[in-house]
Amino acid sequence: MLSTCYVRPVCAMAFALLLTAFSVVNPPVTWSQSHAGHHHMQSMGDVKNGDSVPVVNDARREAKRLSDKRESEMNHHIAGFLVAMAGVFVLFECLRSGVSSRLRLLWPICFLLVSLFLFIYSDTEIWPFGPQSVWHAVTHDFEALQHKTFALILLAMGIVEYQRVRGRWSRALTAWIFSIAGLAGAVLLLFHRHTMDMHHAAAMQQMQHIEVQHRWYAAVGTGIVTTKHVSEIPTKWQKIFTIAWPVLMITLGLSLLLYTE
Repeated sequence: MLSTCYVRPVCAMAFALLLTAFSVVNPPVTWSQSHAGHHHMQSMGDVKNGDSVPVVNDARREAKRLSDKRESEMNHHIAGFLVAMAGVFVLFECLRSGVSSRLRLLWPICFLLVSLFLFIYSDTEIWPFGPQSVWHAVTHDFEALQHKTFALILLAMGIVEYQRVRGRWSRALTAWIFSIAGLAGAVLLLFHRHTMDMHHAAAMQQMQHIEVQHRWYAAVGTGIVTTKHVSEIPTKWQKIFTIAWPVLMITLGLSLLLYTE
């Protein structure tokens, strides 16, 4: 097994490589880039006759829809990778005895990374990628508010488990905080709606497809917090539940990696 002194740099490098790979495959279009493209298409429409205006508007709307689609899928995929890795680390800890405290810190660190990523990158029209302030976005855009809420929920779950591994907080306290925060996130998923262009021909089918995936995430998330909480209770089934919840976490991560719109 690798020395624990290599764990942090290896994880940092892996995360950096993941971000780079996704940026190459699905380059995000920031607010300024998309609006620069809008101005360019508008100028093309100006040099043509008035009949070209609807065509320009349709092309601009479709370009914006595809940009939002790529950005949303990338966000889900990166979050899924980190959630799956968290599950792998927990499962490794369950199957191996004598795992060092540094290695046991890896899975809550994955949650902290997901929360940081979602808080900064979930909505590129918000600072630092776009002109909107965070306060304006969360008070005027319900989808942005939900994204930031998800980030805060994951942050809370990551912090309590990180402190638990370090022995700072009691098992009973962290178990309840993790379960309550996780259930809140699962319930919020059932009401999560993506803003989309309803002029698109397949808009309703796309919305239904997204909602089905979110309901699945909510169901698996509920299974994670339930089995994790029960695994804290000494019973003859404790070992099964101890293995079940990281397996469900890996399942959730893989499901997010397969997310499509």
